[in-house]
Amino acid sequence: MSTTKQDLVNVNLGERSYEIKIGNGVLSEIAKTIKTVSPDARCVIVTDSNVNSAHGDTLRAFLDGGGIAHSTLEVSPGEQSKSWSVFQQVVDGILAAKLERNDLVIAFGGGVVGDLAGFAASVVRRGMRFIQVPTSLLAQVDSSVGGKTGINSAHGKNLVGAFHQPAEVLIDLDVLKTLSPREFRAGYAEVAKYGLIKYPDFFSWLEQNHADVFSHGEGLAKAIQTSCEAKAEIVAADETESGQRALLNLGHTFGHALEGYTAYDGSRLVHGEGVAIGMMLAHRFSNRLNHCSMDDVTRVETHLKAVGLPTEISQIPGDLPSVETLMSFIAQDKKVKRGALTFILTKGVGKSYIADDIPPSEVFGFLTDQLTK
Repeated sequence: MSTTKQDLVNVNLGERSYEIKIGNGVLSEIAKTIKTVSPDARCVIVTDSNVNSAHGDTLRAFLDGGGIAHSTLEVSPGEQSKSWSVFQQVVDGILAAKLERNDLVIAFGGGVVGDLAGFAASVVRRGMRFIQVPTSLLAQVDSSVGGKTGINSAHGKNLVGAFHQPAEVLIDLDVLKTLSPREFRAGYAEVAKYGLIKYPDFFSWLEQNHADVFSHGEGLAKAIQTSCEAKAEIVAADETESGQRALLNLGHTFGHALEGYTAYDGSRLVHGEGVAIGMMLAHRFSNRLNHCSMDDVTRVETHLKAVGLPTEISQIPGDLPSVETLMSFIAQDKKVKRGALTFILTKGVGKSYIADDIPPSEVFGFLTDQLTK
């Protein structure tokens, strides 16, 4: 696994700035990265059983080759590992390894592992540094960048957590070759999101080049780099989501409610699929409010369908949720302020905006219509 062309994206956050390294074989640079971040550091690798089986020995061999002492904590794959009980296991595992504040946590996995390991790193010894090594497309373009970490609650998704920036992000394109088609598609939903929030030229490029992205052609590296650049720009301007960073949640208010309804059962719905349906709901709701045209709705739906992503609530296996159930999850969304609902809506492709104080009755009526289509 030799390193070839490598792209660098900087996340500019003052003294918390870091680099995202993107390329084939970037995993081979893990030991060098660790020595740059914290010389003589020991590491705990937090990973899930699927990633550990596919890539764990490769990572450990690179660490051994660089003389880096390490141990591994393995969790079950899937959203249900973002729980209090698994979080406690990870925290206890890091402490049992006797890691000190100058040592490092390596988040080696998809978005679940990154969120979980990053949150653990944020609280152990009142804050340890960690390195993100994302292995899913979704984690590479979204959750590994920007410092959002956390776990889920019975009340909703990502309601417990902290902003804790990684020291570095290593994105190895090679590891995506073992990703299932379903998980790759789910990650693509977050790629498309960047075009829809404020980069319409990127969305047009995706419409023309998505086949190359899915076949792991040169377009894949471009799609990942462009996504990371977009997120880095937004995060640098609003690190703790007090304003425009909320645009990154396009589709997520609806999507998180759907995930909550399925109790985070990945056999029924994975995060990126929830986001895809959520983005469609956001565009349809925007059209209902006369904020965007039906042509925009159709264009987005056509593209998501072309890559095999779901666009309707009815495509989730099992019984449909009630409107009341979805509204209860939406009411717990992190963007709710004093009970007023906030959504990321759109005035067209690449023209999303923060809509404050949406009347719950409007949302209720819209969801009622969507569930009876």
